Amino acid sequence: MDAYNITVVGGAGIVGREFLKIIDERQIPVGRLRLLATARSAGKTVEFRGETITIEETTPESFREDDDIVFLSASGSASREYAPIARDKGCFVIDDSSAFRMDPEVPLVIPEVNPEDLDWHKGIVSQPNCTTTPMVMALAPIHRDNPLKRIVVSTYQAVAGAGAAAVDGLESETRAALEGRHENSGTQKREIAFNAVPQIDVFDEGGYTKEELKMANETRKILHSQDIGISATCVRIPTFFGHSMAVWAEFANPVDPAEARKLIGTQQGIRVVDDPASEQYPTPMDAAGNDEVLVGRIRTDASTPGGLTFWCVTDSIRKGAATNVVQVIEEADRRGVIRR
Repeated sequence: MDAYNITVVGGAGIVGREFLKIIDERQIPVGRLRLLATARSAGKTVEFRGETITIEETTPESFREDDDIVFLSASGSASREYAPIARDKGCFVIDDSSAFRMDPEVPLVIPEVNPEDLDWHKGIVSQPNCTTTPMVMALAPIHRDNPLKRIVVSTYQAVAGAGAAAVDGLESETRAALEGRHENSGTQKREIAFNAVPQIDVFDEGGYTKEELKMANETRKILHSQDIGISATCVRIPTFFGHSMAVWAEFANPVDPAEARKLIGTQQGIRVVDDPASEQYPTPMDAAGNDEVLVGRIRTDASTPGGLTFWCVTDSIRKGAATNVVQVIEEADRRGVIRR
């Protein structure tokens, strides 16, 4: 693999830091690394492979023609401002926000599912929401030969998905609650310690949140299947790392759980943990710090003849974010589509 010059926007954030950890773990060659962030974080330092890197403030002038890869892990507004600038400099841009996910000119990529979409990128590649990725990975091996008709999903999402401040917020709220006090950290829509909050992002006119609509729209785009009916309910729960979800899926033809278990197990990046007799199934704690998508409790959907239901967990900061970005880089390098 070539040694690329990599620039990270959001290098001080939880995903940016995990990205550095993963490219080191996977021994990704790096020619030159630059870290950009807001003015508040500028001047801080990060150690990477024995080198001290000073975080710089992000401005429109930050991007250069010698930036081979630019990873944007910031707000949607920052992505909309800076991604086109970096693209026009000839950089290979990977965006972790929702800014470009539904843009028909931008591929939305899970390397294990639709790597071929990288071939038609025009400088910007988007990656899915952290809940979309594990669900699509589990459903894709069945969908390839037996098209999906309908999905109903309920998610149980860790606070890490809202950033480092939310992790600190859960810790402080929990300490306060155990001492008999209610001290809302303000990192969630409601107090999160010992609670469950059925709102992630804002509501639309139909009563769905943006997080729930992302799951539906992104799934259809990744699988190139616009006619799949999808309904999601996304809930924040008081776990630190590891998103969980219960999925009900209906396919064109009935699905036997044993066959589904076999097919799901063939998907690269998935590990099936499913032995009800010995009470073996995945939990968020099992997923934390892990790059695999863990799937269990695969069984017939008792409400729909031939339907399937299962439980799925993943680390939202790793495979749900940073690891997927690193895998996009690896796959794009294999396909020779980084330097255009």
